[in-house]
Amino acid sequence: MGALSDLRVLDLSRVLAGPWAGQILGDLGAEVIKVERPGSGDDTRAWGPPYLKDAHGNSTGEAAYYLAANRNKHSVTIDFTRPEGQALVRQLAAKSDVLIENFKVGGLAAYGLDYASLRELNPRLVYCSITGFGQTGPYAKRAGYDFMVQGLGGLMSLTGRADDEHGAGPVKVGVALTDILTGLYASVAIQAALHSRQHSNVGQHIDMALLDVQVACLANQAMNYLTTGVAPRRLGNAHPNIVPYQDFPTADGDIILTVGNDSQFRKFCEVAGQPGWAQDARFITNAARVAHRQVLVPMIRQATVFRTTAEWVVALEQAGVPCGPINDLEQVFADPQVIARGLKVVLEHPLAGQLSQVASPLRLADTPVQYRHAPPLLGEHTAEVLGQVLGLTAVEQAALRGAGVI
Repeated sequence: MGALSDLRVLDLSRVLAGPWAGQILGDLGAEVIKVERPGSGDDTRAWGPPYLKDAHGNSTGEAAYYLAANRNKHSVTIDFTRPEGQALVRQLAAKSDVLIENFKVGGLAAYGLDYASLRELNPRLVYCSITGFGQTGPYAKRAGYDFMVQGLGGLMSLTGRADDEHGAGPVKVGVALTDILTGLYASVAIQAALHSRQHSNVGQHIDMALLDVQVACLANQAMNYLTTGVAPRRLGNAHPNIVPYQDFPTADGDIILTVGNDSQFRKFCEVAGQPGWAQDARFITNAARVAHRQVLVPMIRQATVFRTTAEWVVALEQAGVPCGPINDLEQVFADPQVIARGLKVVLEHPLAGQLSQVASPLRLADTPVQYRHAPPLLGEHTAEVLGQVLGLTAVEQAALRGAGVI
């Protein structure tokens, strides 16, 4: 039994932020019913290549992007632009604890699937809306996408090489981080609302916005600005508040140093054969090192190039100085710690036979994450869900299928 195995989640979302939240809840045991458009489904089903291959190396047509965010769900295809489809979704909502949607503001009201309408059917429903800019404000009706919000929300102003370096300019993060973080925040908000429901016996509407999440996750950089009134600038891989805390060249590549305190800096200086640096008034404290980073960083670069990355990692780890290589994903999944933590899991898949996935990082001792089934094929569970949850007979389903509703 998973921690959330007593919950039913109706997932009307698509792409990434909403599905990510649904997958987290599914990993924790919730029954997640993913409602998709007949014939096409979630947009990300078509976001390939790459596509999953079967045992013979042939494409299954299942896009890797879709597979990243939809395990532990049942796929039901319903056309809720049709009155019959709207009735089916309303019946499912009446029997659900949570609904997740990421349509434009007001987009579901035309179908009677907005919170105000569904609350009348199911007062205990926790209804989570995910949009680019939220349900209020001058941008509320705008479409919002991760890349756009990374720019608008300030993250790209902090990411990329410094203005005076070659290749300077704003850069987005290499994954849709704003979507992922919004999904994470949404899953927290949903569980908070469910906890509140235990006392009030009523659900509530959750208003999640990508922009809100992006600004909230600026963390120390936002506080650097709010504290000083000066907007932080791009520093490449350097840290605005800690030195040395960035990448450095080695004899065969690069190494990341994350020296978090003065003691670690002294240990690094010993390993680097430069104990005098730790006694230099310009570098003796972190505040001094930040003030003199333009002097210290080139000195460190001149020292690190004389050993390989592996040699540095061994020596610095023995001295207790945090460091590490810059791995590509092949190296990541071959890393002994990643292997030991079981961060790759293999699931049975109806078309491919087996499907490798990234494991959930949630480690609950008594109610662990369960990988019950792979991301579903489009409409794979329509008959099962409509029969078991709504009690529709085979004849009733055949009529709906013949009419193109399911």
